[in-house]
Amino acid sequence: MPAVAVVTAVAAALTLTTVTASAAEPVRAAVCTGYVGLTFDDGPAGNTTKLLDALRRNGLRATMFNVGQSAAANPSLVRAQVAAGMWVGNHSYTHPHLTRLSQAQIDSEISRTQQAVANAGGGTPKLFRPPFGETNATVKSVAARYGLTEIIWHVDSQDWNGASTDAIVQSAARLTNGQIILMHDGPANTVAAIPRIAQALASRGLCAGTISPQTGRAVAPT
Repeated sequence: MPAVAVVTAVAAALTLTTVTASAAEPVRAAVCTGYVGLTFDDGPAGNTTKLLDALRRNGLRATMFNVGQSAAANPSLVRAQVAAGMWVGNHSYTHPHLTRLSQAQIDSEISRTQQAVANAGGGTPKLFRPPFGETNATVKSVAARYGLTEIIWHVDSQDWNGASTDAIVQSAARLTNGQIILMHDGPANTVAAIPRIAQALASRGLCAGTISPQTGRAVAPT
């Protein structure tokens, strides 16, 4: 092949590579004017890998409120959550209605999850979300005993209730600085919504942040 043709071919290949790489880059806000908390409950499970892939591809980080027995059964997925840049929280061991349990039972649900997540490589959680968002003074006091801050949510995506991808995206569009949205690990519609959520947040100058144990609100990742 003539030298000129070789140079041309190489240049074309480099151009194609650059375009392809650029197209694969996640959409991010040019400047973060605020932060929101993306949270996913009930993992890790069968859909966790797809969810993590979607979040990573779109440059998003989130807090994964893991069920203790699922973390114990799927330690590799807990490690994958951490490797993907996610934060891991406590979502009880068996996902019961905690307000119907005794203090000792609540203690068991929370303490076993702390241990399960730590044993799986997820670190020691600092955040706790009671199943169904149900809480009372006893639940709060037990959580506090383990150094946990209780986190509910400002926006419910309703993905647990069969919400469509469009509806989940619209729910995320209601988020304002510091607020937290409830989503779940399992629904396929939730995974499908991730790219559009990322684009919509970026268009408003909002970035995915961590949740502060001090304030319970989304802040810049540290």
